[in-house]
Amino acid sequence: MQRNYWFIALGIVWTILFSGISFYWAMGGLLGARSLGGAIYEMSLNPSPSFIRIVWLTGFIKFLGLILFLMLLIRWSNHIMMKILYYVAKIIGALLFLYGFLNFVTITLSTFNIFDFDLGSYATIWRLAFWEPIWMIGGIFYFFSIKNNKSLSN
Repeated sequence: MQRNYWFIALGIVWTILFSGISFYWAMGGLLGARSLGGAIYEMSLNPSPSFIRIVWLTGFIKFLGLILFLMLLIRWSNHIMMKILYYVAKIIGALLFLYGFLNFVTITLSTFNIFDFDLGSYATIWRLAFWEPIWMIGGIFYFFSIKNNKSLSN
């Protein structure tokens, strides 16, 4: 298993910052919430307890990525563990990238009135210029943090 330490380091920073934003919002912070737009922004203005729990949960789920990145730094002698980490990193990376990419495509289509999203122009710009690319960048960090070598094929 070959590790790309730059992608792992960037992935760790990305994970901490990205989960930190969720924790900040879960604690009642509103800075940046307007950039999400739509119902999420509306719910953040007067959050219900269940909404706050969901935001905390998303922060913890995002933070779990830190465990994966730290596990990638360990030199595992167990071949099965190496394979599991390899595939988990690749799958999570692909899913994060696809999530951001598909959101980017659908939001772009909504700007041409093909889909009807209630985001507003402020949130649309932020989602296309920042949030969706951030998801895709995170996916790239996961996906390229590790690469296959002959020891995984055996």
